[in-house]
Amino acid sequence: MRAVGFDTPGGPEVLRLVELPTPHAGAGEVRVRVHAATVNPGDTMARSGSLPLHGWPEPPIVLGMELAGALDQVGPDTATDLRIGDAVMAMVTPLRPAGGAYAEHVVLPAHWVVASPTGSSHAEATTIPMNGLTALDILEKLALPPGQTLGVTGAAGAVGGYVVELAKVVGLRVIADASPKDEQLVRSLGADLIVARGDDVASQFRAVAPDGLDALVDTALLGVTTLAPAVRNGGQFARVLRDGDAGNEAWHDPGRGITRVQAWVPDQAGDHDKLEQLRKLAESGTLTPRVDRVFPAEQAAEAHRTLEAGGTRGRIVLSLVSTP
Repeated sequence: MRAVGFDTPGGPEVLRLVELPTPHAGAGEVRVRVHAATVNPGDTMARSGSLPLHGWPEPPIVLGMELAGALDQVGPDTATDLRIGDAVMAMVTPLRPAGGAYAEHVVLPAHWVVASPTGSSHAEATTIPMNGLTALDILEKLALPPGQTLGVTGAAGAVGGYVVELAKVVGLRVIADASPKDEQLVRSLGADLIVARGDDVASQFRAVAPDGLDALVDTALLGVTTLAPAVRNGGQFARVLRDGDAGNEAWHDPGRGITRVQAWVPDQAGDHDKLEQLRKLAESGTLTPRVDRVFPAEQAAEAHRTLEAGGTRGRIVLSLVSTP
């Protein structure tokens, strides 16, 4: 089968098409014929060497954390309601010996895979699992009661947009940042108030929430030094990267009782119930999958360059077939 992999970390040009043995589903597993896989910041950081690759599979390393496609094999003694040919989606961790989602066939534990939302294309469905699980994880850890005020940076992006939509589901007041060109988009996602992006975004938040935000989700990676003034004493600050990850400012306790909340979504790859929840939210129109651009697998390097250049609104998707 075809896959996209690399041998040595470096620029986007290290990505290449490789031929790998086609995997087969064993007991308790299913195989997906992948049609679409997202390109996420974690992929570009691993490829560039910003993330240490200790403990990763032997090269070629196959990246990708979200996929959508058609179920094409069910292993023996496997309990699943899915059938061959069903449109499905899943999150996958590329640290597995079998690698990630940039491959024509991917074998997964059956409970990691759920039906794609009815009416969604494969490209749309693949934007849901990891980004949706990240947003759910953040909001569950924050555990804000209805009516409290949540700030969101990077609301026009994939994870930030899902945080806004899911925060409204649980009854929060949402204040989000946006550039002028993104205001309409962020407002359509459900933000109650919008503040201007920029170096003074903390003061912008404070201008519309004088008592301070009850919590802030920093999907734009602006950092606690910049954003802590927007959060009330005793509030919460949520981050989408771990301490030490490239692009993530080291945690500095601002000394006002602000609690750090850390999202770590790889542990939730097999959370079937949450994936089903996301599917239903997408089917109801509550969650909006957003695809920025689709690149054929042969242009994986260009897909990585495009993401690293910034300015994407939604997810960049790799097509592993001629029609995503």
